[in-house]
Amino acid sequence: MREFLWLVPALPLLGSVILMFGSAHLSVRTAAMIGVLSVGLAALIAFVISAGFVLDPPVGGVYQQTLWRWFHVGGFSVDVGLRLDPLSLLMMLVTSGVGFFIHLFATEFMEGEQGYGRFFAHLNLFVAAMLLLVLARNFLVLYAGWEGVGLCSYLLIGFWWGDPLNGLAARKAFIVTRIGDTAFLIGLLLIATRLGTLNIASAMTRAHETLHVASPMVTLIAFLLLGGAIGKSAQLPLHTWLPDAMAGPTPVSALIHAATMVTAGVYLIARTHVLFLLAPIAQFTVGIVGALTLLLAGFSALAQNDIKRVLAYSTMSQIGYMFVALGVGAWGAAMFHLMAHAFFKALLFLSAGAVTMRLHHEQDIFKMGGLWRRLPVAFWSFLIGSAALSALPLVTAGFYSKEAILSGAWADGTRGRVLWCAGVVGAFVTGVYIFRVVFIAFFGEEHTHVSGSYGWRVIVPLIVLSTLSLVGGFIQLPPAFGHITLLSDLLSTVLPAPLGATTVMPLLFASFASISGIVVAAALYWRPTHARADATPLWRFWHAAAGFDWLYDRFLVCPVLWAARIDRDDFIDKIYSGIVWVTRAGHFAVRRTQSGRVRLYAAGLALGSICLIAIAVLR
Repeated sequence: MREFLWLVPALPLLGSVILMFGSAHLSVRTAAMIGVLSVGLAALIAFVISAGFVLDPPVGGVYQQTLWRWFHVGGFSVDVGLRLDPLSLLMMLVTSGVGFFIHLFATEFMEGEQGYGRFFAHLNLFVAAMLLLVLARNFLVLYAGWEGVGLCSYLLIGFWWGDPLNGLAARKAFIVTRIGDTAFLIGLLLIATRLGTLNIASAMTRAHETLHVASPMVTLIAFLLLGGAIGKSAQLPLHTWLPDAMAGPTPVSALIHAATMVTAGVYLIARTHVLFLLAPIAQFTVGIVGALTLLLAGFSALAQNDIKRVLAYSTMSQIGYMFVALGVGAWGAAMFHLMAHAFFKALLFLSAGAVTMRLHHEQDIFKMGGLWRRLPVAFWSFLIGSAALSALPLVTAGFYSKEAILSGAWADGTRGRVLWCAGVVGAFVTGVYIFRVVFIAFFGEEHTHVSGSYGWRVIVPLIVLSTLSLVGGFIQLPPAFGHITLLSDLLSTVLPAPLGATTVMPLLFASFASISGIVVAAALYWRPTHARADATPLWRFWHAAAGFDWLYDRFLVCPVLWAARIDRDDFIDKIYSGIVWVTRAGHFAVRRTQSGRVRLYAAGLALGSICLIAIAVLR
């Protein structure tokens, strides 16, 4: 089955192409079937290939597939090829599997919306681009997928283009992530020129053999790759686009946060871990960025009333945990948490979508209330997702993955224990902000009329993701709890170390922090009232995410707009205006020759023939 690996990204791409060109002629039912089945078949093939990979590993633990040669110039060639190893296998399963259930949910969520076929065309393209990114054998193909997910995020965030704010959010996501993408592109150019190849495996081998630890070049390359990862994964300081990305439909938010886009940065750093091991300053910076982001995003989530914005800041915080793991060298722990996070974050977004579907798309948690009786499926799904997010001990996937990260940070020495402290504080805050949503939205008095009911296309994804959010942690148990090490054994073949061993005291302390956060949320919000903290300066500060948007607007956006206004008629415009004038004048002159008089045309032909003959004779 491995020879069919190319079908995994190709099927969603084919579905996207069919929907792009044929959606105007397809019924809603047909468009939904094409969108869902293309991703479902890709997920099925990915699962079968993965099962074969685990049961009968290829030689060297890597399977490579060359599709065609892209170009060959001066001895430098780039092939379009795919690479399957345990790291890309995990990402392939997460992207296609979680993406399939999000697609299935979206078929019911988007019913009645204008542009139904267009929506699934873009959603399929999103999955195809992410699969190309994670399966790419060389950096250039990876970069093509990298830019593909950026394009799809723009198209889907601004899907409801009738509202200007949605278009603004889409442009913001596109522009802010372009900053990181530019850094990534420069890093790739340095890799190509310094290492002589864009093949990922070859580049890592040559870097290990030719570059010295902490040399200026390898440090520069690592920081440039980090810049790309920060932009895509919405980490400080390029994080401001993600909360506004909630302008898109809820299935889009689920796909961006759980299976595509924001996980790309984590994958990039894990894939190029050799460069970061050679640049310890850059690697520790990864951890610092993650720690600062998880704290800022956690406190910001406490001050949000929009249920989707709470989950958006939650994603920033959880990606921050993954960056902490990468920063201390707990590579496997970062990927383990990426997988668990995909399960429970998709579950949380789809549960939130299930709530808003029945509340006329109301997203303010203070306008909900009392929903645990009226919407039991959404309630239990959201509760399980919240428990996994807050790392409820022993029974959730989030507990095992987060403890693996904190254990890795604790084992890293003094610097790592600073990051561990940030992670413990973040665990406490996480319990508070997510159960604040649970108690306010699902308990207390009902404030908005609930109407309608769910179909199986909503219920099935919620049940499956709820199950994975509970049992997903058993794919990799810490040594203190058992010996199931499937994920660790797989990832250890491509990453330098397995998941960090768990020590009892840090584990107990972090577990106590998580439980304490839930208890504090219960004490404050168990019986929610209409009282809000909107008027306090501290609430406004965190509601605005520490004012980063204001700072960027004041010191970057406004100066550029001001310069554009005062320089509206600069000499550069004169050049292009002159080109336009010359073109118009030439058109006017040539137009005069089209008189419709046959005599003039014959005279022109004769004169031209004489001129050509004279030139030939004279030469």
